[in-house]
Amino acid sequence: FLQLQEANSEIGKTLAEGKIPSELLPDPECELLKFAKILTLSPHKNTPENIATLRHTGWSDEQIAEAVYITALFAFFNRVADAFGLDNPSL
Repeated sequence: FLQLQEANSEIGKTLAEGKIPSELLPDPECELLKFAKILTLSPHKNTPENIATLRHTGWSDEQIAEAVYITALFAFFNRVADAFGLDNPSL
């Protein structure tokens, strides 16, 4: 993903560090990344206010749903890879 999103750029490097480069991205994209981070790291902390913020910054319900699905799929793929040790060459 980061290679496709300019991993060598300042944005890519910042994302690779797990940070959201708010000074480099428009507000709607930053809010969407914050939302994806919540869904990934602590989904139980998601609130209706998070959805309202996304709507307020211009995301449609369909786009928000797509972001949820994509975030969930990445989490699924990562869990499967972890279960089979695919990211650990020693297994």
